[in-house]
Formats: sequence, C-alpha cells, structure tokens
Amino acid sequence: MRVVVLGAGGAHKTEASIVRAVRELGHACRLVNVVGWSRGAGPLAPRAIRYLADAFEPDFVLLTRHAILAGERTIRSLLRGRGAAFWYFDLQPRPPALALVAERMYTTYLGQVERYRAAGVPHVQFLPQAVDPTRDFPVSAVDPAFRCDASFVGSGQYAHRHAVLRAVAAVSHLQVRGPGWAGVPDDLPVAGGPVHGRRLRQVISAAAISLGANSHPEQDAERASASNRMWKVLGCGGFYLGPYVQDIEWLAVGGRHCAWYRSAADAADQTRHYLAQHDERRRIADAGRAHSLRHHTYARRLELLLAGRAYEPAGASDQPVIAELEHPDPGQPLDRP
Repeated sequence: MRVVVLGAGGAHKTEASIVRAVRELGHACRLVNVVGWSRGAGPLAPRAIRYLADAFEPDFVLLTRHAILAGERTIRSLLRGRGAAFWYFDLQPRPPALALVAERMYTTYLGQVERYRAAGVPHVQFLPQAVDPTRDFPVSAVDPAFRCDASFVGSGQYAHRHAVLRAVAAVSHLQVRGPGWAGVPDDLPVAGGPVHGRRLRQVISAAAISLGANSHPEQDAERASASNRMWKVLGCGGFYLGPYVQDIEWLAVGGRHCAWYRSAADAADQTRHYLAQHDERRRIADAGRAHSLRHHTYARRLELLLAGRAYEPAGASDQPVIAELEHPDPGQPLDRP
C-alpha cells in the first residue's frame, strides 16, 4: 500500500511518528508538510500540496487537523477514488470539517464517538495515540537541573490544571515546564519553557514522578482518554501519575503500569506514597514501559487504521507483561507480535 500523510512537519510532531509506523508495517509513505507549504508558498500552496500528494500515487490518504490548511476543495480532489481517514487528537464538541470531507474519522476520545456520528460523520472510531519507540525511550545521562520529585510538562494557559499542580507542589519538589506559563501565579513552580526530543526524555528520566493533568473540565468526564503525555512518559520509562477517567484502565492499569488520581488531594497523597516507595515505583514504571511497547505503539495503531478497524479496549490491558519485556533496551521497537 502507498500512503500519503497530510499534516505538519517536524521531528517532534505526531505525523513523523505516523510515517515511521506506516513504513515499519512495510508500506511506502510520504509526508506532505501542509503547514510548511501554506506558510512558504502562500496562494500557490494548495497546488503544490496536491501535486506532491498525487505524484506519489497513494492508495490511502491520512489527514491530521493541519490538512485543512490546503483547503476543502484540494482535499476533496485528493481523496477522490482513494481510501482516506482523518485522525483527530483533540477534544472538540463539533466535528472538524475534515471529518465530513474524509467521511471516516478516528478520535482519541472514546466519549466523542457517538457525538460525532450524531453530527453527521458517517464512520467514527476510537483510536488513542501511542508510543513511538524511536523517540520515546529512557536515557541515563540527564541534566542535573532536571532532577526533581515530580515533573509536569504541558501548556500553562489552562487554569483547570493549576489546582492539581499546587497540591503536588505542596508535598514535593515539583518542576513545571512548557509554553504559556508567563504571568501565572508565583505558587506554580515554573522551571522552564517547552521541551522536546532529547530534553523531554531527560526531563522524564530525571523525575521520580511524571504528572498528568487535564486542561479542560470536559476531559474529566471523558472515557478511556489520556493525553499523549502519558504515552511519552511510559515509553521513556517514567513513572506516570495521571487523572483517572472512566474506563482508563482499558489503556493502562493503575498500580501495575502507572497510577491514577481522582482529585487534587488524591494526587498529593499518591505523590507522597510513591516518593517513599522507590522499588514499587520502579517496578510499575518498568512494567508500564513494557506494556506500552507491547500493546500501544504507533505501528499497532496504524495497523488498525489502515485496516479500517478501531481500537478494541475491552481486555486490552488485562494481558500479563511477558518476561522478555520486563527490562526492554532503550529504543528497542518491541511492538511486533
């Protein structure tokens, strides 16, 4: 199969992980950087994007949210007579235009499936994000400045997550990094700006606990949904403490692959507990990485997407961690059957 991905360019973008996974499955794949062409070519961008995609003669076109920059007319022309799907990673109450154009949509939020179907998208399926073994792996050498009890990496403009961060900061040495933290209250321990790639791996490896925190209240009421932050932490061998939502253990089991909190106070209590339990914390982190590499890589996800199938959560996290995966080597792609 020949696959074109229309989306954003950049080594740390999800599109790069998708392309690697498609190629790992044995398919030819081309990424067309819609964002880059839209910025650089102005009104000529749609023509250039269509040429690059058509010239590859794809059997299947995978769209991410950035593909809309090419314009609906260009997208409709590219999809004519080809298999296609739109994979959406964000929470939004209304279906993006690309979902209606592609007519097949994958969402990382299980609770949104029926809403998008009711809004007129013909085919909507659940497909979470995943680990990219090429980029998400533990490192032993870290910047000493990154060492801390707990770390959070994410955007700062969402006040909903501040309560959890304050609670954890009150019981531990917390470091917060990411964009959008300028001007936030002084009791939030902001340690730096955005981190990607090697620096992100160091931040995760240097922290005893890597924290997750939802950005919107609506996420607290979702089902089986987790930020891509969780997959990066698990892949990098970190201990992940994140917000519990209904059916989240279809992805990873608390106390076995990671830990889930149900309130800001619970997050603080669990932070205290796991900081005092080094061996338990390490065992869970190792099992979480093994589990994610076995069941939750982009190769696994793309195998489903290209076959027109959804992620079937029931029982997905019930399988035991097999012996040879207990201590996987950094960067080793253990997602094959």
